[in-house]
Parts: sequence; structure tokens; C-alpha cells
Amino acid sequence: MSVSHRKQVAAAVIGNALEWYDFVVFGFLTTIIARLFFPAENEYAGVLLTTATFGVGFFMRPVGGVILGIYADRRGRKAAMQLIIALMTVALLLIATAPPYTAIGIAAPALIVLARLLQGFATGGEFAIATSFLVEVAPPNRRGFYGSLQQVGLALAALGGALAGAFVTLALTPAELDSWGWRVPFLLGLLIAPVGLYISRHMEETDEFVAAQKSPLARLPLTTLLVGNLRGILVTFGLIVCGTITYYVVLIYMPTFAQKQLHLPLGAAFEVQVIALTCLIAVIPPMGMFSDRVGRKPVLLAGTVLLLAVLFPLFERVQATPTFANLLLMQVVLCSLLGVYYGPLSTAVAEQFPPGVRSTGLSLAYNLAVMIFGGFAQFSVTWLIGATGNPLAAAYYVMFGCVAGFVAACFIRTQPAVN
Repeated sequence: MSVSHRKQVAAAVIGNALEWYDFVVFGFLTTIIARLFFPAENEYAGVLLTTATFGVGFFMRPVGGVILGIYADRRGRKAAMQLIIALMTVALLLIATAPPYTAIGIAAPALIVLARLLQGFATGGEFAIATSFLVEVAPPNRRGFYGSLQQVGLALAALGGALAGAFVTLALTPAELDSWGWRVPFLLGLLIAPVGLYISRHMEETDEFVAAQKSPLARLPLTTLLVGNLRGILVTFGLIVCGTITYYVVLIYMPTFAQKQLHLPLGAAFEVQVIALTCLIAVIPPMGMFSDRVGRKPVLLAGTVLLLAVLFPLFERVQATPTFANLLLMQVVLCSLLGVYYGPLSTAVAEQFPPGVRSTGLSLAYNLAVMIFGGFAQFSVTWLIGATGNPLAAAYYVMFGCVAGFVAACFIRTQPAVN
């Protein structure tokens, strides 16, 4: 891989990690943000309000996904990725500097909601655009590996958020954490933004995108192109349902689950996440490379089946005996198996669309799935647990996602789509 090539890949991965870092940190710090910005008659109601705000940003994702996807398919991947990083930086700044409810009243949660809407718009296009870029820049026999780097970026964002969360919760007193410490992870994200912007300036458009722009199909109405790729949209939707539910429950919601349902210290939950996410990052690239040898479908099917087999027993074990060791065992096993599914996932969904409509089609399917099943995953699980009194509701929700992913994987295209 040449120096120029490495810079392009690094730009996509760093931009992706930055986009998701803020979402991850917000999810991890739900209980603290609830106290400061969404005071309610009881703690459970405050957490519900905060998780709902976490989900509000996802309403903007289909809008941002379609608009930014069209922009990327018309103006190029590079221009779209630079715009996305800039928008996310503004959203990060809003959250990092927002005064609490006690200082400015109702304007405080309003600022948080505004930042979440902006984040949702920006992130709506990021996955599809970065995935399209990575798959298009890859050699034909290494698409699985290159696409897996998109998922590595997601996992790095979660790991960065867990490390930042662990640092502030273990190093600071509760008073310091509520006063200023919770802002530190968001400020750290602002330090990453200039790096992503600088590297993205050195990106070049992919050969596939340039060739697609010269195709007569590039002049067809967008709706015509999307209708012609309805199968790809449906398959991608199903695959992402599994990916987004597992991401937001197993990776993002778990610290809140460990603190509120298992009554474990928040710092201990972050320690578990750091170890588990390290396992996830280690597994993803080899699984992407393995899919280059055996195909995407067998690896995706294996990942969903293995997850279905272990989810309920692991959740039941940790619920019956809520210890650090059992939580660690559950998260390490789940994250390692998620690595099997995540490895080929990005490449598999990108291969469902031709280059001329790839960013738009992928954005539409991806963001609808994430908005419906991922954005409100924390809210849904929190509400289900409260309504049923059964903490195992989280396991049932993830199992539903695995079934959706299995069905969709049965119908994926085994070869890249062509114009």
C-alpha cells in the first residue's frame, strides 16, 4: 500500500471514528447527562428522557443520509466526508460547552437536542460514504479487509469513548464529574477533528466513482436508480438491523445496564468495555480477510447463529450472579462473536449497490434501519425493563436483531453489483 493510499484509508477510518465517538460518549454518559440536563421526578424518568434525546438525533439521519448520499454520488466522496467532519465538530462543541439545566433552565436540554439533531444529520451520510470509499479504493481481492476497517473505526470510537469514560469516572470524584469532568470526553473529540479534516484534504476520488460519473446511468433520475436496486435496499436494511441493535445494546448501552440493573460501579463497567472492545477490534479485520476467501454470506450467517446460541445464557448468567467476572465473560464472548459478523458487514452492504447510486442507496437503507432499531435501542430496552421488570428484555431485543440479520444474509448478492 503506497503512502498516498494509506492516507486515503486513514482519512476514512479517522473520519468514521470521529463521527461515532460523540455518539458513543453520549450513550456512555447517559446517567450523568440525565442529572444535569433532564431533571425529572425520579431517576428512571430522567434516564428515559436522556435516552430519548439520544434517539432524537436518529430522526435526522435518513434526511442527512439521503442529502449527503446524493451529494457524495454527485460531487464526490472527498467533498462529502469533509463536510461531515465539519458538521460533527460543531455538534461536539455545542455539547462540550452547554451550560446545565440549573444555569439556563429549559435552554439547556434544547441545546443538547439541537446538537443531537446536527449530529444525526452529519452521521446519516458518514457510514455509507466512508464505506463506499473504502470498498472502491480496495483491490478487488481485498474488499472484505478494506471494508472491515469501517467497522474498526466504529469499534475504535466505542473504545475511545470507554477509555474516556473510564478515566473520568475512576479519576474524579462524583462532584467533579458532575461539575466539569463529564465534558472532558467531548473536548477530547474536538482534538481529533482537525486531524480528520487535514488528512481528508489529501484524499482522491476513487476510480469507480469517476467511471460511474461518465456512465449514461448517472443521468437517470435518482428514484429510477433506487427502484432498480430495491433488493439491495431490503437486504441492507436487514443486515444493518442486526448490526445496529448489537452495537447500541452490547457496546453502548451496557455500562448503563451494568450500573442500573446489575448495580455494578460505572467505572468497573467501563473497564469491562475496554477489554471487550479490544477483543472486538482484534477480530474484525481477520474476519474481513476471511470473507475475501470464502465469501461474505458464510461469515455473516456464522456470526448470527453463534450470537443467537450464546446471548440468552450469557445474559441469564450475569443477571443471576452480577459480578465483574461474569460481566467481563459475557462482553468478551459477545464482542468476539460480533467481530465475526462485523468483519464482512460493510463490504457486504456496499456490494449490494452499483457505484453510481451506492452512497445514496446505502445511506437510505442504513439510516432507516438505524433510526428505527438502533437510535432508540437504549430507550426501548430501558422502557421494556421498566415495564416488564425483566432485565433479560435486553437479550430478547438483541436476539430479534440476529434473526433479522440471518434472514437478510440468506439473500445477499455474492458478487459486486454492476451498472
